[in-house]
Amino acid sequence: MALPRPVWAVTGVLWWVCAFHYVSGDDGIVKCDELRLGQFICADPEINPVTQEPVNCSNYTADAPCFPAPNITCKVYGGNVTTFTGKEIGFYRPFPCRNVNGYSYKVAVALSLFLGWLGADRFYLGYPALGMLKFCTVGFCGIGSLLDFILVSMQHFHCGSNILAKIIL
Repeated sequence: MALPRPVWAVTGVLWWVCAFHYVSGDDGIVKCDELRLGQFICADPEINPVTQEPVNCSNYTADAPCFPAPNITCKVYGGNVTTFTGKEIGFYRPFPCRNVNGYSYKVAVALSLFLGWLGADRFYLGYPALGMLKFCTVGFCGIGSLLDFILVSMQHFHCGSNILAKIIL
C-alpha cells in the first residue's frame, strides 16, 4: 500500500530542509574568541607604571592580545577563516581592572589619616561635595572620618568609583 500524497510531500520537504542545512550549515570552524583553554595563549596586558593598572582601562576592563596555537584554524572577527602560526593576534580578551586617574594611594591614605576630619582626602580624590560635607561637620564628629579612613586604606573608595551609590542604594 502506498503512502498518501501529503505524507510524500512532507517527506520531500523534510529531505530538502535537511540537505540544505547540511550544505549551508555550520562548517565546524569556531570563532577565535571561542577557542578552548590550551588552544591559545594571552599576553599580559600592558601595565602603567604610575597607576599599576592596565593601560586603556575602560568600563573596568582592559584588552590583552591572545595568540592561537600553531595550526589552529578559526574565524576572526570579520568572519574570515585563518590558520595561525602562533605569532599572529587572533583576538583580544578582556581582563578586569580598576579605573584610576593617577592619584597616589599613599597620599590619599596620609591625607585621610591626618587631615581626614577636614575632608582633604575627598578633595584630593576628586569628591569636592563630600570634602565640603566632611569639612562642615568636622569629619562627621570623628566617626565618619574613621570610617572614611578605613575605606580609603582598603581602596574601597577610590577616584571614579561608584561605591557611594552602592552603599546608599
